[in-house]
Amino acid sequence: MWSQRLLAAILLGGQVVIHLLKGKIHQRNTIDQMAVAGPESLLIALVTAAFVGMVFTIQVTREFINFGAASAVGGVVALALTRELAPVLTAVILAGRVGAAFAAEIGTMRVTEQIDALYMLKTDPIDYLVIPRVIACGLMLPALTLLSLVTGLLGGLLIATNLYNLPQSLFLDSARDFLGVWDLGSAMIKASYFGVTIAVIGCSWGLTTTGGAKGVGRSTTAAVVTALLTIFISNFFLSWVMFQGTGSAVLQGS
Repeated sequence: MWSQRLLAAILLGGQVVIHLLKGKIHQRNTIDQMAVAGPESLLIALVTAAFVGMVFTIQVTREFINFGAASAVGGVVALALTRELAPVLTAVILAGRVGAAFAAEIGTMRVTEQIDALYMLKTDPIDYLVIPRVIACGLMLPALTLLSLVTGLLGGLLIATNLYNLPQSLFLDSARDFLGVWDLGSAMIKASYFGVTIAVIGCSWGLTTTGGAKGVGRSTTAAVVTALLTIFISNFFLSWVMFQGTGSAVLQGS
C-alpha cells in the first residue's frame, strides 16, 4: 500500500510539471499557501536555527581551540550551516508543519467528497489544490533557509564571542573566507527541491486518503514520515553530486 502511494506521488510530481508548463496557476490560492509556508513558519524556523547554530559552535569551538585552530571556527560553522544544517533542518520543520497540514486538508476534502465536487464543477484538483502548494513550498523554503542560515550564524557568533572570547572579526572573517558562491547556491537548490518534494508528498497522500477520519490521521502521519525519509535520502545524493572531490574551503580560508 505504501509503495503504491509512493508511486502515485511520483506520478503526481510528473503531472505537476506538465501543468506548470501549461501555465495554469491560481494566484489567490498560491499567495494564501505562500503565507502558510513562509511567514507563518518563520518563527519556529529561526528559533531552531539559532539554537542549532549555538550548539554546533559549542562543539566545534572547544575542540578547535585545543588544536590551535580557533581562526577556523567561523568558517566551519558557516559551511556546516550553509551546506547541510540550514536547508535540511528547515525542510524538516516545513515537513512537520506544512506537509502534515497539506495531507490533512486534502485528505479531509477527499473523504468528505469535496474533491469529487471540484470535478463536478470542472475544476482540476491539481491546478486548484496541488500547484499552489508546490509553488509556495518551492519558493518559501529557500527564503526560510537563507534567514535560518543568518540566524544560525548569529547564534554561533554569540556563543563564540561570549563563551570562548573569540574576537567577533575573527569569526566573521573566517566565515566570509570559507564560504563560496556555490555553497549558497547549493543550499538554495537543496531547499527548492525539498520544498517541492514536501508539497508533492503531502498533497499526494491527501488525494489518496480513504477510510474517513481515521484514514486522514494515517495519511497525515505517513506523509510526514515519507517526506522526512525522502529529505534525508535525497540530501545524501544531492551532497554527493554537489561536493565531490577534495574540498578547498580550508585552503581558501588560510
